[in-house]
Amino acid sequence: MSANTKELKSFTSFAEFYPYYLAEHSDKTCRRLHLVGSLLVLATLGTAVFTQNWSLLWLLPVIGYGFAWVGHFFFEKNKPATFKNPLYSFIGDWVMAKDLLLGRIPL
Repeated sequence: MSANTKELKSFTSFAEFYPYYLAEHSDKTCRRLHLVGSLLVLATLGTAVFTQNWSLLWLLPVIGYGFAWVGHFFFEKNKPATFKNPLYSFIGDWVMAKDLLLGRIPL
């Protein structure tokens, strides 16, 4: 199945989607930028909760998607999976971050 055909496919589970998601993140710099964005999102969320500065929450999507989209547009040279599969892509970001931190995917 070609990449374009698979892109148009409707995924019925996250387990089915995740291999596709990983294939869309083959560039190490893209993966690293995703991880940096995810860790900064956690740090910003923690800071907002700890300081009760709720105005920081608007930064979460800017940071998370900003780092990821730079990785896709400039390094991976593809469109983020978020555009076609937003929920599975969001879950994939966190599963991939966990897998990167555990060494299951190379940094």
